Amino acid sequence: MPLNNERPVSTSSGEDQGSDVESSSERCDSMTSTSDLDCSRESFTSDCSSKHCTPSSSPPKTITLDEVMESARDLVNLSFAHEIIVNHKFHLEPDSLPQNSLWKMVRENVHKAFWDILESELNDDPPEYGQAIRLLEEIREILLSFLNPGANRMRTQIMEVLDMDLIRQQADNDAVDIQGLASYIITTMGKMCAPVRDEEIKKLRDSTDNIATMFREIFRVLDLMKADMVNFTIDNLRPVLQKQSVEYEREKFQSILEKTPGALDHTTAWIKSTLDELLPATIPTQQTNGQGKGQRAKPGPFQVLNAAFLHILTWDYDKSPLPETWMTDETRLREIQWQLQQCQAVNEVLLIVYSTIGGPIQGLSSLSDRLKRMTSVLLDGMHSPNFKMEEALEGVSAQICCELNKSLTERNYPTLTPALQATLTGQICSITQKDNPIRTLVEDRVQQYFMILICDPKPQAKLEQVPAGLTAIKPELALMGAKFISMVNYNKTVYGPFYADIIRKLMFSSSPPATNPPQDTAQDSVTTT
Repeated sequence: MPLNNERPVSTSSGEDQGSDVESSSERCDSMTSTSDLDCSRESFTSDCSSKHCTPSSSPPKTITLDEVMESARDLVNLSFAHEIIVNHKFHLEPDSLPQNSLWKMVRENVHKAFWDILESELNDDPPEYGQAIRLLEEIREILLSFLNPGANRMRTQIMEVLDMDLIRQQADNDAVDIQGLASYIITTMGKMCAPVRDEEIKKLRDSTDNIATMFREIFRVLDLMKADMVNFTIDNLRPVLQKQSVEYEREKFQSILEKTPGALDHTTAWIKSTLDELLPATIPTQQTNGQGKGQRAKPGPFQVLNAAFLHILTWDYDKSPLPETWMTDETRLREIQWQLQQCQAVNEVLLIVYSTIGGPIQGLSSLSDRLKRMTSVLLDGMHSPNFKMEEALEGVSAQICCELNKSLTERNYPTLTPALQATLTGQICSITQKDNPIRTLVEDRVQQYFMILICDPKPQAKLEQVPAGLTAIKPELALMGAKFISMVNYNKTVYGPFYADIIRKLMFSSSPPATNPPQDTAQDSVTTT
């Protein structure tokens, strides 16, 4: 933690991840053209790959609890580092519990009891200093943890003023200046804190509360300072991690793979299911010996991987967990999926409205914008389990009919007849059916848009080129496309060697590995130690 002349600018936690992957997009695009992908390309068809390109594997073994715990720590470190790298607004906030939650009430009651006991002990005659001394000792350790390695003078001063042996001797003789020690602690905190905490320090200095309340406030501000210190460290660590992000994440995942059986099982199943979908029906081919034999024509490895990435966009989280190589991006993927589902529904509604009403509302951009905003608001949160889609669409239909009638009346057109309103409502509500033609059309074209982005070596140039029928949600699609493609490119760069190894074995080995390979063939299969 820096001192006076080295105070960090305090920042707060941000969940807006719009710029998370945008800022790393150029880096990811350039990474995909480096030797990592070249090595991956070679490993698709070659059994001899360098250590850099092909993840190592080892025979299955019985693992201990310590190994499991170590692997869990590796996963936490990997997730934490990945979040720092891709989310430039990622910061930690002091621990807080949901309002009115049981845990919050329990913690508040326990804390209140503790501070009440401290106040009672200090008000005794003579005062009891046991709890207060333990608090002073904890405060001293926290203050020392804030110091830079070279801050020897302040370290010495803190140790001298908060000399616990001396304070205990003073306590035995009822000669402890608790108020003076608290004042020194507050002054020292003021020298160490970030500028944003200056107001908190001023409140502590001006406080007229009793000593127990003052200690409670000191610990509250210390918690804020600890969060500031962690965030300051994150800000300084981020550039280092970004420079070595690919190597770091790949090595961390390799470490997990070496300690955990089946660490690529879901990834293997994901790629295998995609490969099975792409394989056409068996067709007869002429063999070199002149005998006809049924054989499947195999898709290309990059075709398999691109199709697999597209499946991630519409992943069904209720049916199966994400592939292990995507777990660090699960929150971002879910958010994109929810936003995409809402945008698709809005687009479907608008297509139905314009195809049903036709000429009288064509070319009115202001009306289109109002209908879009209105529908988006009413469908907000449609991914929630408690959201009632049919009821929401009925509300959307009613609002749209009112807005249309208002617009038609203003331009001297006849309003919608009850029969036409009923037809419009029925068509809008029917988009809940999976086989609805408008829904199918929109979903297919959205998939087409994202597949073009995934396959194109320079997807940034294609973000604004949305297929026909999706113009109404073009800005939203471009934003989601940029986020998703940046994640795909970064994921491909980090885990490309693992994907190459899996696809090579699935497509080119004489006996492709099963999702859970038998022990005697594990060495030649996907790494599942």
